[in-house]
Amino acid sequence: MLRTPSGGAGNGTATAEDRPLSIGAVLNDLREEFPEVTISKIRFLEAEGLVEPHRTPSGYRKFSVRDVERLGHVLRMQRDHYLPLKVIREHLDALDRGEPLPLPAPAEPRELLEAGAVEPDTGLGLRIGRDELMAATGADDAELAQWEAYGLVEAGSDGDYDAETVNIAKLVADLGRFGLEPRHLRAVKAAAEREAGLVEQVVAPLRLHRNPQTRTHAEATAKELAALSVRLHAALVQSALRIRLF
Repeated sequence: MLRTPSGGAGNGTATAEDRPLSIGAVLNDLREEFPEVTISKIRFLEAEGLVEPHRTPSGYRKFSVRDVERLGHVLRMQRDHYLPLKVIREHLDALDRGEPLPLPAPAEPRELLEAGAVEPDTGLGLRIGRDELMAATGADDAELAQWEAYGLVEAGSDGDYDAETVNIAKLVADLGRFGLEPRHLRAVKAAAEREAGLVEQVVAPLRLHRNPQTRTHAEATAKELAALSVRLHAALVQSALRIRLF
């Protein structure tokens, strides 16, 4: 959430609308809606030309409120519409020209449904096919096969991919643009499985309870523990990088 003004033009105090933000402040703003976003992700979107923050003489990035709104728009199009960066760039260019392009509805992209490419999946949102996953991530068939070989993404029994798998695939693709290959990500997957095991240990007794409310509480607890685990993992990685690089 963007910061509220702490002063006004009448008393000469800068407001949130004209105060430039550091990349750390931008990260904090975006994480309220996008908990998985990282500084590396913001830098990557900048490198792709989707946002152009001002640079100080010493090289520090300074983002305007419009820059933050633009980043949020990009992340929303990736999360809700599974759009590849090329298509997102076309939408942003159209917006800059004052010609907004219609986006597919987050719940039911009509074109894909009519083509039979995706089907509603109860409780998990839409499922998409192999070709659609490659289009959403920019990967080719060989890259997707490699992701699957290393267990990073996995199709369902029907051969399609759910929303969580699509998100994972997009993250793997983004990391790949920095030179990180699937073999490098095996340790990340192993760590995730260990963290999932810890969460399972905590909620397993609740899930076995006869009381439906207790079982519902188990699901909520699992989500909360997962979110805390992700935040801890991110904090530990950032701390380790500060020690090693700075």
